[in-house]
Amino acid sequence: MTKVRIAVADDEPDMREYFQKILPRLGFEAVAVAENGRELVELCRTHHPDVVITDIKMPQLDGIEAAKAICENEPIPVVLVSAHHQPELIERAGADHAMAYLVKPVKQADLEPAIAIARSRFAELMRLQQETADLRQALADRKILEQAKRAIMKKAGVGEQAAFARLHSISRRENKKLVTVAEAILMANDAFQPASPKDNNLADGHSEA
Repeated sequence: MTKVRIAVADDEPDMREYFQKILPRLGFEAVAVAENGRELVELCRTHHPDVVITDIKMPQLDGIEAAKAICENEPIPVVLVSAHHQPELIERAGADHAMAYLVKPVKQADLEPAIAIARSRFAELMRLQQETADLRQALADRKILEQAKRAIMKKAGVGEQAAFARLHSISRRENKKLVTVAEAILMANDAFQPASPKDNNLADGHSEA
């Protein structure tokens, strides 16, 4: 079985050493190790890894900008690492091709699932891109797909993989695009939300001035 080839980047020597030591233990191959974002971009152009794991705060080019540059050349699933759990970073990361997010200290128990999730979400993104033939639209569609998956997970009490399998099954059965199915699920989910005071007023025949 071919090992998943991973490129890593961190400006801290102990983190680079950690990844070089822990990834082979998990059955992966560390094919490139960079100490800044610019070096990571160059190494990815040379080694063509299957996955990128990069710190966000780095000199010369931060991890999010590096991920964007890498994916413009060759789309690759990216796992971002940060010392802080910052919502604005997560939002920015999600808009720029990141498929998973880890907070330092990175634990071995969290690393393997993050890589698996990144690869799974990337595979979904590639399927969406085939449907739309446009990466920008595929990224937008992915957000809708993620929202629909979360709705299924909450309503059906299933995990992420099972939720996506349900989406894919409906897509095949109805012969509709994944994003079309996801939009329908979100519309249905919205319809079954508890009524708001505004909804009650409209139902009683009152309208807004």
